Amino acid sequence: MTRISAVIGIISISFSAIFMRLASPSPATGAFWRAAYAVPLLTAAWLLVRKRDGRDRPARWLAFGAGLLLAVDLVVWQMAIDRIGASLAVVLANVQVVFVGGLAWLLHRERPTVTALAVVPIVLVGVVMISGLGRLDAYGTDPVFGTVLGLATALTYTGFLLVFRHSNRRHLAPAAGPLLDATLGTVVGSLLLAPLDTGFTLAFSWPRHGWLLALGLVIQGLGWLLITNALPRLAALETSVLLLLQPMLTIVWARLVFAESLSTVQWLGVGVVLGGILVIALRGTVEPKGFRQVSAAAEPHS
Repeated sequence: MTRISAVIGIISISFSAIFMRLASPSPATGAFWRAAYAVPLLTAAWLLVRKRDGRDRPARWLAFGAGLLLAVDLVVWQMAIDRIGASLAVVLANVQVVFVGGLAWLLHRERPTVTALAVVPIVLVGVVMISGLGRLDAYGTDPVFGTVLGLATALTYTGFLLVFRHSNRRHLAPAAGPLLDATLGTVVGSLLLAPLDTGFTLAFSWPRHGWLLALGLVIQGLGWLLITNALPRLAALETSVLLLLQPMLTIVWARLVFAESLSTVQWLGVGVVLGGILVIALRGTVEPKGFRQVSAAAEPHS
């Protein structure tokens, strides 16, 4: 049942970039409504388990702070989607696995594995290939800048993951509690970013809000509840394989829905990046056992 829940959750969030592109909101608008629509569902889920939520106030504020980082991540991600499409934006966001190891090295002096040191430069080569190398056949309205935004998405998502995990590091609460606090943080963070987004609006429009509602309920709510509950209970090998299911499915959906047609160089870059991510996820990025599990269990980007 745990595996089924994880797969259903990852299939759900594989539509995230698709729904974002179909809704085509301004960056802060999309982040706000995605989180706002998820709050009632997550609140109901938390009320069912609130007696088992043993976190103190600082832990809850930390989860809220993680949500502020997620707001930045979602805004930058929407900007990337607008420039390089859903498939490439998702692939680049999943480079967060590399950044988790890099931050462990920088902040905690954790020694990188030999595998990570060898694979990271190869992944970066794949990232450069995804930018299209300035070729006219490269997919996207601005593939180079879109690639930069994709990497920025991966970096901000890394910050979110590390803070979010730390907020419930002693596992004192079911998934609904931390997710609700983080989602509330995303709502507030999106409003704080709104003045920087000239297209931000709270006006309701159809069918745009149908896709935003799906983002909130299916991805931010149901999908992430399933994933957060299931992945910690799975072995690192299974988690690592599931890690790649989301970007691979998004590539399929983007091809079917938007006819996203990547250039040969970009397809090769996708293969290099996903292959490198799989190797790093399987082998870990740092030597100490405790942080290695964090790296291997990194969630796919939503």
